[in-house]
Amino acid sequence: MKYRTLGPSLEVSALGIGCMPMISGGNINYGVADRTESIATIHAAIDLGITFFDTAEMYGPFTNEELLGAAIKGKRDGLVIATKFAMQWNGDQMAGLDGSPANARRACEGSLKRLGIETIDLFYQHRVDPKTPIEETVGGMAQLVKEGKVRHIGLSEAGAATLRRAASVHPIAALQTEYSIWERDVEEEILPTCRELNIGFVPYSPLGRGFLAGGIRSLEDLPANDWRRNDPRYAAENLPTNLRVVAAITAVAQRHRVSNAQIALAWLLAQGKDIVPIPGVKRRATMRDSAAAPDVALSDADIAALNAAAPKGATAGLRYTERGMKMVKL
Repeated sequence: MKYRTLGPSLEVSALGIGCMPMISGGNINYGVADRTESIATIHAAIDLGITFFDTAEMYGPFTNEELLGAAIKGKRDGLVIATKFAMQWNGDQMAGLDGSPANARRACEGSLKRLGIETIDLFYQHRVDPKTPIEETVGGMAQLVKEGKVRHIGLSEAGAATLRRAASVHPIAALQTEYSIWERDVEEEILPTCRELNIGFVPYSPLGRGFLAGGIRSLEDLPANDWRRNDPRYAAENLPTNLRVVAAITAVAQRHRVSNAQIALAWLLAQGKDIVPIPGVKRRATMRDSAAAPDVALSDADIAALNAAAPKGATAGLRYTERGMKMVKL
């Protein structure tokens, strides 16, 4: 496994693991997950040299952190564990965004217990709370760093202006935001701002929630309760346009004799050494396939072909529902 550095000093594997799909039930479902297989997948990833594992209190909620905590028990050394906070909770029901220092502390302490660790390596604000100044939020997170409960601070889906304000309070190690061949809006302003401020970039959904891997041709390929059935880009009216992107990826994959997933991830890795994708996985087979992506060397012609097939703004459909879009790039 190759390694990269997020921000000034956080070394991680060049590819991380998004743990969100690893649980069944709860508030977000990506098909059927098996707990035993999910834990075996984390163990196999560690054996391959992957050190970077991403979760959040929102996933489940709470149960995803518990699963990751069980999987890393006795294997903690050398791992970089990232989790996130954003919400107030009424039991297991979301009760609105809360970026207050008090909520950051509550979430941090709960995550530490569920993960079974003493320090969170990378603690993100999952979504910016427009009611709380980012300086106040980051100030509260910085206090957790001083207390040794957190090593590094990150933000998720923050806009460029917010990044600047946050970085004026405390160094920001990473921004986590959706980025892939079919979602390139960050290239205009957000990614350049990260580079100016020496903030690493962690793309989530680097495979378009599985779509770019090529195995989904219609909504009928998804289980009835799959979260992606609400994704505008999977809607019947948008699929024909978006499948053209998959066809371009497939053509490059066939030339290299590798999977679509490896090509999509290799494209992201080629966008800069400060980029560390975190594909979501729940099975050893798909994890091992994705883990080979850092060894795929795309040519300039390959990258040009992919860029031409999926220029910025060409993907059909929003990446979230209208409600979800109101919570990004703030």
